[in-house]
Amino acid sequence: MDIVTLVVLVALLEYVVFILVVGGTRGRYGVLAPATTGHDKWERLYRVQVNTAEQLVLFIPAIYAFAYYVSTSWATGIGCVFLVGRVLYFLGYSKAGKKRMPGAVMSSFPSYILVIGALIGLVRQVG
Repeated sequence: MDIVTLVVLVALLEYVVFILVVGGTRGRYGVLAPATTGHDKWERLYRVQVNTAEQLVLFIPAIYAFAYYVSTSWATGIGCVFLVGRVLYFLGYSKAGKKRMPGAVMSSFPSYILVIGALIGLVRQVG
């Protein structure tokens, strides 16, 4: 389980980086707190931060449940896909809204797989 926790901590570190980028660019783009709208580039960065928070709510419990009921190795691999997907999402969305989709898909589907797999694993164990 240690390796799964490492993946989760890296995911949280990614999120911290996104938070720092958003906070650090408020002045550059003239979006003073508490505003959440303004410059288009900053709004895209902000959406990365918010969407990542939304994704983590699903990803973190799902990866632990999958690791417990199915496989630690598979959970780790699927989790790594999520991590790379979040980076691609950040890089794509930073450039243009239309460029976010590959990263969005690459980081959303791993969570769905983890949830469904964990549920199947739990049902098999109980049944």
